[in-house]
Amino acid sequence: MFKKILIANRGEIALRVLYACRELGISSVAVHSEADENALHVRFADETICIGPARPLESYLNVPAIIAAAEVTGADAIHPGYGFLSESGYLGEAAEACGITFIGPPSSVLRLIGNKTEARRVMKQAGLAVLPGTAEPPETLALALKAARKLGYPLILKATAGGGGRGMRIVRQPEELENCWKTAKQEAAVAFGDGSIYLEKYIEAPRHIEFQILADHHGHVVHLGERECSIQRRHQKLVEECPSTVLTERQRRKLGRLVTSAAASVGYRNAGTFEFLMDDQGQFFFLEANARLQVEHPVTEMVTGVDIVKEQICIAAGQRLSFQQKDVNWRGHALECRINAECPETFRPNPGVVRVFNIPGGPGIRLDTAVHADCTIPPYYDSLVAKVIAHGIDRAEAVSRMQRTLGMTVIEGIKTTVPVHLKILADPEFQNGELSTAFMDRFTVV
Repeated sequence: MFKKILIANRGEIALRVLYACRELGISSVAVHSEADENALHVRFADETICIGPARPLESYLNVPAIIAAAEVTGADAIHPGYGFLSESGYLGEAAEACGITFIGPPSSVLRLIGNKTEARRVMKQAGLAVLPGTAEPPETLALALKAARKLGYPLILKATAGGGGRGMRIVRQPEELENCWKTAKQEAAVAFGDGSIYLEKYIEAPRHIEFQILADHHGHVVHLGERECSIQRRHQKLVEECPSTVLTERQRRKLGRLVTSAAASVGYRNAGTFEFLMDDQGQFFFLEANARLQVEHPVTEMVTGVDIVKEQICIAAGQRLSFQQKDVNWRGHALECRINAECPETFRPNPGVVRVFNIPGGPGIRLDTAVHADCTIPPYYDSLVAKVIAHGIDRAEAVSRMQRTLGMTVIEGIKTTVPVHLKILADPEFQNGELSTAFMDRFTVV
């Protein structure tokens, strides 16, 4: 087992990894920017080291600085969390070259999965259905227009090197393509350092369903079931739940076998998520694979009882998975609401000083946050304030517990999206499990 792990992230996920390190008896190193000098992950880590100014490119995205911090502190492993460099083949390769374990897939798999068009090709070979799209990113607008005519509208432009809604644009008419093409390429270049864009047929109002997997170094791959992530705004997830309200046990077994087989075929190791779109005919199409820990992993942990982060660390240390597929059981229902520091009317970021912060607990409630009263939400990073997770014996109880918790939440000093979540939870279609990625399109926040 590792003696010391450097946590190459910030906020609630840095704390989440730190919790796992403490439970496993592993020393922790927190890296931080100048803006995060007083952050909780810095306060509670065994060692800390500043890796640069507030701007992510100079700190949390600075691979040489992170590797240097690991070498200086004697860390024998790096956990990247999610976001930032969590899917970076560059960080994985740099760590491997320095004899430091990267807690994630091998760099070769990161490179493969990180290229969305290549991932589509490989997953299609592995037996997963994919939507019609361009095999390679068109190099010019003229080639993109030609490919679009062949695919037909509506279609979606996607960044080859990234995800999370960046570098994505829906195109419904030919005359929209040029402007969307330029905007998506520019956005992708800024977000991922690669402006390559590919085209894919767009499904109107699908469900977004993903499968969580774990794979060790001994050939064992298991899945922990699905999460429904259909409630989104601009391709950013707002509410996630486990299990899905629509999957049958037969579909779960079938998709589970497909994703574990596909993961094994590419030599996948550690935690990962295979994402699908489900159309109105009940057909599933591979969307992408996220070669990292997901923001919404707590809902799976609540339902299965599996500590995914601890499993990640043990797998990276060369240990076998602590359970087999037959040992995985799903108990009850869980959902997660991402509370962001945003104006609920406009969704514009609202950084600032948090004067009062109280999110009540109670039966079935889990809170993942790094926020506290008198802390500052800086403008440089993601606006996530807290992840509130509710678990119940069934979906109705989980929803009721979430409503009770958010309804009694008090956060002052900044605006948050709590009112948005309360309105989603009270919506009749949501309560009936009638979900799709178009759910928020007709949603008006008051």
